[in-house]
Amino acid sequence: MPFNPNQSLPQEEVTERVDTAIAENEVVLFMKGNELMPQCGYSDRALRLIKQHREDVECVDTLESLEEFRVALKEHSGWETTPQTFVDGEFVGGSDVLAELHERGELAATLDAE
Repeated sequence: MPFNPNQSLPQEEVTERVDTAIAENEVVLFMKGNELMPQCGYSDRALRLIKQHREDVECVDTLESLEEFRVALKEHSGWETTPQTFVDGEFVGGSDVLAELHERGELAATLDAE
């Protein structure tokens, strides 16, 4: 799928996708790129940290409509940046927070992986 930075989806559609992904998945990662090909180092780092503790994570590629995803995510987390991780509907954080939790030995419990 070619990346066209000028293409965007309607805000309502993106907001609904974000709301649904958070509501229907135990762990969801909003990232640049996808599970097979992360498109930024922070997204790759977040995905690798999560995958150390569990395989079942829903990955949502925000590059499809970046500005609209930023708006929709900010409504849930207060942050516009990606990656963003949600567990059981609650915002956990980005790659830096996941790394801190990992270093403290708390990431597995946060991801309900135990």
